[in-house]
Amino acid sequence: MALSNEVTGLATSLGATFAGIADITPAKKAIANQAGNAFARYSRAVSIGVALPGAIVDGIINQDNHLAVMSYQHHGYDVINPRLDAIVSRIASEIQDRGYSVFPVAASQTIDPKKQLASFSHKLAARMAGLGWIGKSCLLVTPAVGPRVRWASVLTDAPIEPTGMGGKEQCGSCTECVDICPVGAFSGKPFQEDEPRSVRFDVSRCATHQTELQEKSGFHLCGLCLYVCPHGRKDGE
Repeated sequence: MALSNEVTGLATSLGATFAGIADITPAKKAIANQAGNAFARYSRAVSIGVALPGAIVDGIINQDNHLAVMSYQHHGYDVINPRLDAIVSRIASEIQDRGYSVFPVAASQTIDPKKQLASFSHKLAARMAGLGWIGKSCLLVTPAVGPRVRWASVLTDAPIEPTGMGGKEQCGSCTECVDICPVGAFSGKPFQEDEPRSVRFDVSRCATHQTELQEKSGFHLCGLCLYVCPHGRKDGE
């Protein structure tokens, strides 16, 4: 537990909003299917999250407002991704100095843009660390700020004590993220570990919409499903 506390403490001291340790051995098969055996050999994932600025997220309801969309892409991705990468790099070095193997996974490391598939699922690590649950939008939803978080991970073989278990789903009958999607990409079906993402999310519709946004405004991000989640919109607006 000492190393677990040191790692999460270092993460928060470096600016992380969320930090947890996941035992990812139960997901070994899914991890291998996504990116091969290179990642499947690790037993732990350090999950790191940085909350997005609330006002920036609130602004994206105005999809035709150039400043709002530009600010969301800049602060929500262009700025926070390097912050996350710097944190996981420091954590990886700290664990490696103890004699263990590590692999820092960047906040944004896509291996298949068409399928919007990353080399490793940060959402999986965060959920298994007990930091939140997978919502009907397929986003990781935290109790504190909903899905308004960007994530990164450090994979390691260090025997670090996990900080939690898979987050319990708290969406209930809410379908706001499903209803707001301009292209109907979500089925509204709750997350199930043994079901493929395609049961809940039509990635081609989302990807096509982002391409259209890029052609229209120069920015490819939508974010409406992230914006509308009641767990993030604490003011109830």
